[in-house]
Amino acid sequence: MTTDDSGFAPPPFKPADALVQLKRGLRDLRALAERGDGFELKGARVIELAAGEAAIDAKLARRPSRQVPEWDRFTLASSADVRKFSDEVKKRLARWTEEER
Repeated sequence: MTTDDSGFAPPPFKPADALVQLKRGLRDLRALAERGDGFELKGARVIELAAGEAAIDAKLARRPSRQVPEWDRFTLASSADVRKFSDEVKKRLARWTEEER
């Protein structure tokens, strides 16, 4: 029996609820400060988030910059996408911290 035949479907993705959870997780990283619809690292904007009807639109800076940063754009349309985005944020934070040393 495959998982498709099991009759179980994942719960529908609710972008507004997922955004609340994502923001909570990002606040827990402590290095980031929430400002409006995004997060900053030492005063530099590094994340911008917006919930749409079907997905969360996210932008993650390639490098922290007090100027206008270069953004990588992500569309988070499932819980798996949100987890991958959170993992990517953690990787970049670790890299940025290491580069500061």
